[in-house]
Amino acid sequence: MANTHDEAGRDDDEVVTLRPYDPAWPAGFRSEAQVLAEVLGPWITGGVHHVGSTAIPDLAAKPVIDIMVGVADLDSSRPCIDLLAELDYCYAPHRADVMHWFCKPSPARRTHHLHLVPTGSERFADVLAFRDHLRAHPEAAREYERLKLQLAARHSHDRDAYTSGKSAMVAALTRKARTWSADHQSRP
Repeated sequence: MANTHDEAGRDDDEVVTLRPYDPAWPAGFRSEAQVLAEVLGPWITGGVHHVGSTAIPDLAAKPVIDIMVGVADLDSSRPCIDLLAELDYCYAPHRADVMHWFCKPSPARRTHHLHLVPTGSERFADVLAFRDHLRAHPEAAREYERLKLQLAARHSHDRDAYTSGKSAMVAALTRKARTWSADHQSRP
């Protein structure tokens, strides 16, 4: 049976703490991606991608590896929820209309976030474009990092406020990334 977490009870959420970039993060992603590919293989249609701040070289980040897996659609990938529970992924119905979202091992102590996202969706394309744009534009990554550091200092005990505070910049950078990515190919 799936390990689930109801978002309403967020009192056990981990404190928002940013760390300097850790060169071990990509290896941590590759190790986890290999396990996920073995378990989720039949459902993977768009690859397994390292996303989020730990995927951007030299960017301070919460020490949580974000992984996005492209799936055909949300309905057909529902069996993955129980399979991922066996790997200590906790399912939460966060943005359930666009993805299946998981954290590992628990909301109180996170090492990984996993997003199962339909490969052809706007969300899938936007997440990869955002990551690739920040990788290719260090000045944009620095601007994003400055905001994250300010928000983490201000909202260390309120993950929702921290995330919400980034939303306008993330939206603006995503718009730029969409335009920029039209001429560039994404890589894991």
